[in-house]
Amino acid sequence: MFKCGLAFPRCRWILPLLLLIAIIFDIIALAASSGWVDSKYNYASLWDQYRGREPKWDQTSLMEFGWAKATAAMLIIGCILLIICFILSFLALCKGQASLLKVIGLILFVAVLFQVIALIIYPVKFTETQIKNGDYEYSWSYGFGWGATILMIGCGVFFCCLPKYEEELYGQAKPIYFYG
Repeated sequence: MFKCGLAFPRCRWILPLLLLIAIIFDIIALAASSGWVDSKYNYASLWDQYRGREPKWDQTSLMEFGWAKATAAMLIIGCILLIICFILSFLALCKGQASLLKVIGLILFVAVLFQVIALIIYPVKFTETQIKNGDYEYSWSYGFGWGATILMIGCGVFFCCLPKYEEELYGQAKPIYFYG
C-alpha cells in the first residue's frame, strides 16, 4: 500500500521549531556587537559604530539618531511578537486549539511588517548619515535579521493555511490509499 500526502501531524512539531529558529536568528541580529556593516576601517552593529584601525577603535553610539532608535524598537517589537507566536503555537498545535492558528498567522504578518520596515530603514539611513566614503558591506548579523523575517513569512503562510486541514493535522482524518 502507498499512502499519499503530507504527514500533517508532523507539522505540529515543525512549525514551532521553525519559530524557535526564527527567534534565535532575531536574537543574534539584535545582540551582535558587529556584523551589520563591515568595511576595512569601520564596522557597525545595530547599536554602535566603530571607526579606526586595530588596535584602537573609536566607538560611537548609533542610538543618538532617531532612525536607529526606531529600527531597534521595531526589531524588538517584531521579536516580542515572534515569541508570543511561539508560545501560542504550542497551545494551538500541541494542545489542540486550532482556533488560534489564523491568529498566530496574523500576528506573524504584523511582526514581519515591523521587521521589514526596520531592515529597510537601517541600510538607507545608515548609508545616508554614516558613510562618508569607502566600500561597505551589510554582513552576517544583518543577514540573520532577514533570515528570521523570511522564516516568519513562511510560518505565517502555513499558520493561515492549516485550519483547512484541521482533521489531518490532529490525526482524525482517514488516510487515502492508492492501489496500483
